[in-house]
Amino acid sequence: MDTPLDPQADLPTKEALARDWLPRYTGMSLSEFGDYVLLTNFRDYVNRFAERFDCPIRGIDRPMQAATNSEGLTLINFGIGSPNAATIMDLLTARRPNAVLFLGKCGGLKHSTEIGHFILPIGAIRGEGTSDDYLPPAVPALPSFKLHKFVSDKLLERKLDYRTGVIYTTNRRVWEHDPAFRERLKSYTPIGIDMETATLFIVGHSNQIARGALLLVSDVPTSPDGIKTSASDAAVTRDWSHIHLELGIDALTDLEDKGEPIKHFTY
Repeated sequence: MDTPLDPQADLPTKEALARDWLPRYTGMSLSEFGDYVLLTNFRDYVNRFAERFDCPIRGIDRPMQAATNSEGLTLINFGIGSPNAATIMDLLTARRPNAVLFLGKCGGLKHSTEIGHFILPIGAIRGEGTSDDYLPPAVPALPSFKLHKFVSDKLLERKLDYRTGVIYTTNRRVWEHDPAFRERLKSYTPIGIDMETATLFIVGHSNQIARGALLLVSDVPTSPDGIKTSASDAAVTRDWSHIHLELGIDALTDLEDKGEPIKHFTY
């Protein structure tokens, strides 16, 4: 009689997969990753980072690009959307960084959130679905408070105004035309909308990685003349992206220099 196959036999561990796949996705060896990681959706941020610190860009021919400066700060362009956000937060378990900060863009949904404003989200609504594979829907998507305090300090040092509030994260990229979705979104009362923040927070929590997000308001999608276009996005990148990147670099560099732990409790 044939022996039934055991579906659990000889399966690789999550850690083994992450250690193999992180270099495969980024073209960067595990030894090159720093203890502090900036995440972004923008190849231009990687180029600017590498130029500023005169460090090589890995993964030019891979799904993700990465660079690490001499101080042990790594920047990764992981792409767009919640599946990619979950992937990179899973793969980073191979390195177990001390802190991860996402530098992303979002749509502003309040009168107080204008293009060029920064948002430090206090939480995120899990409208994307991806995070449901990690923790039950009742678990809130939250950042690490102490990491956000370091980012807040850097904003205040530069006398930059910023907002706090809840971000709605969705898997829908093209929703501006849909009245029903817009009304439902309004009922949730978020301050902004994006495609990654809730996923990053939940998967970071699941993987015991300290995480945060500094979002740049790039459009006002509920206003007919505020919907993002190629021209409007290029203007936001020109006027605000350099400050966005500098804030992330300064916050994590300061955090590393002070050597303060981010976690307030043991998981």
